[in-house]
Amino acid sequence: MKIFTAQQIREADAFTIAHTPISSLDLMEKAAGACTTWICKHFAPETPVYIYCGMGNNGGDGLAIARLLRNRGYDAHAYILHHSEKASADHAANREALQQKYPDALHDIPDTASIQQPPAGVLIIDAVLGTGLSRPVSGWLAGIIHQLQALYTTHTIIAIDLPSGMRADSSSLHSPVVKAHHTLSFEFYKLAFLFPENAGLTGDVHVLPIGLHPDYIQQTPTPFHISDEALIKRIYKPRSPFAHKGTYGHALLVAGSEGKMGAAILSAKACLRAGVGLLSCHVPKCGYTIIQIAVPPAMCIVDEQYDHSSGFQTAPSTYKVIGIGPGIGTAAGTAWALERLFELYRQPMVLDADALNIIATTPGLIDKVPAGSLLTPHPKEFERLFGKTASNREQLQVLSHNAIEKGLCILLKGRYTAMAFPDGSIYFNTTGNPGMAKGGSGDVLTGILTALLAQGYSSREAMLMGVYIHGLSGDYAAETLSQEAMTPEDLIDHLGKSFLGLRK
Repeated sequence: MKIFTAQQIREADAFTIAHTPISSLDLMEKAAGACTTWICKHFAPETPVYIYCGMGNNGGDGLAIARLLRNRGYDAHAYILHHSEKASADHAANREALQQKYPDALHDIPDTASIQQPPAGVLIIDAVLGTGLSRPVSGWLAGIIHQLQALYTTHTIIAIDLPSGMRADSSSLHSPVVKAHHTLSFEFYKLAFLFPENAGLTGDVHVLPIGLHPDYIQQTPTPFHISDEALIKRIYKPRSPFAHKGTYGHALLVAGSEGKMGAAILSAKACLRAGVGLLSCHVPKCGYTIIQIAVPPAMCIVDEQYDHSSGFQTAPSTYKVIGIGPGIGTAAGTAWALERLFELYRQPMVLDADALNIIATTPGLIDKVPAGSLLTPHPKEFERLFGKTASNREQLQVLSHNAIEKGLCILLKGRYTAMAFPDGSIYFNTTGNPGMAKGGSGDVLTGILTALLAQGYSSREAMLMGVYIHGLSGDYAAETLSQEAMTPEDLIDHLGKSFLGLRK
């Protein structure tokens, strides 16, 4: 699914109107109808509804929703906030339609008044400001938004298209924004929904199709995408009935150090469960017995050092792919071995955890990372690698710049993990949940990504699919065990269910 800017969304509306027998007012009616259907599906007709409407097209949506809810027997009321002297044409048309059919549903709030506290049990719909907002809200309207914010703890709030005050393409650090429990977004995710700085403002996002012209969507380029189920199913490669273990690659995992062998175990088990044909684990001497007992299918290569890895006894070219980082520590010998590995092995590899920390503290080392490699930092590791940024929007620009400049696939872990590729595209993952916010979840991801590369998926495919099924397995684990009780091992145990879902 593509993510378009506010300007592109306006262009999509205009293209649809120009190339189909539909007016802008009819398109608004379709949008309002989609919202009304969703509301009726989730809230009983006995639920009273207060809709706060601005003077633009977002307010026009709200007025149309009020009329359509009344048609279905709901006690809906529209409150128009007069923050502008002139209403949009479609807003005015919908006001007239509501006035004629349900005059008692229409209420005006002048720019000198405040909104009254709604009675308990009223459903609040925010249709004040839409995607046309380009600057922080101020003045009287900012005060109204603060009043609507205060209703979050006492009423259910639904935002139409996006919460009022939020700018579609950027973070909203310095602007008052209505906080919603649900956001009904038309046709696309907004980029702003995916920024951590806006976390908690949108609630659950529901993307509603409204019939925008498919030609515009297909033909219009954008660097931003959602990695949805349809995309991952296109990437997924079912196994051949004549395959053997060599078909799916021999992977090497360099992981673990004294006191951190659990990371090696999690990564190795995930790699096997994600389908690698053969797996070797390079561990320090202290990890030999641990790996042999905990992960019997894996072969074990023991380093000369007891407590950390410092070199490689077999030629790196032996392996289809190498994953390195979980639990390895940052000892001088390990740093030397990593730099040496970059000189000897020029195929894409997976780099995580302490491998990233070593790169961050060794000047010029990132320039030696093989092209197409997968880097998987969490926010603090990302900051160590590329420096601090002033906002999530700037962070996204830094992420993309480094992926393009260095020819790497770099992700930034988070609620909507962002994945940047050398061609300039950025994908956001929507699977996963807060139950995965536990030490070891990243080690599982390293194992999954290593396994997918070993099986012949491209770097891009491996990252998109690996992050998706990692999060999906977390969602299945949460359904079974709860977010609180699930552990990284449960992600591994639910990988099978994720793969079965891709086969359907």
